[in-house]
Amino acid sequence: MLAKLGRLFKHRWSGDNAAVQALPPEVLKRLADRVGASEKLHSGEIRICVEAGLPWSYIRRNGSLQEIVHARALTMFGKLGVWDTAHNNGVLIYLLLAERAIEIIADRGLNDKVNPEKWQTLVDSMRAAFKCGEFESGLNQAVAEVTGLLLAHFPLAAGADNLNELPDEPDLR
Repeated sequence: MLAKLGRLFKHRWSGDNAAVQALPPEVLKRLADRVGASEKLHSGEIRICVEAGLPWSYIRRNGSLQEIVHARALTMFGKLGVWDTAHNNGVLIYLLLAERAIEIIADRGLNDKVNPEKWQTLVDSMRAAFKCGEFESGLNQAVAEVTGLLLAHFPLAAGADNLNELPDEPDLR
């Protein structure tokens, strides 16, 4: 019970504008440009979602923090439509600021081609940047790594264009 109460205060006191403070408009623009440039190279879609804190319905859940954050990332994967791309190769990069927690959720088209250790290595490398408060750097690194995976498995054919199915701008909550 005390752990849930502590988590509640942590997530409510992080403030609704914590995501904007961590990623001001100029950073969001650079990240959107980076995602847009990436998507010109392959047929995949990349979404970034940054939340200041979890909604109450997640805070009160039973389970480890990792399980709860994973469940929230899966929910956002669905809400943001990342699962609904033509080639089933969308990727969500999810960051929960209150916990400095990271999840990468890839649709089955890409996830089936990448081993879990690769995803974990990517998350671990991002975690170091986020612990230092270097959110732009960590997200840039994540976009670059995901771009490499999408290029390896879903390159665009010569002369083909990637229909931009999802917004390039990060989703802040």
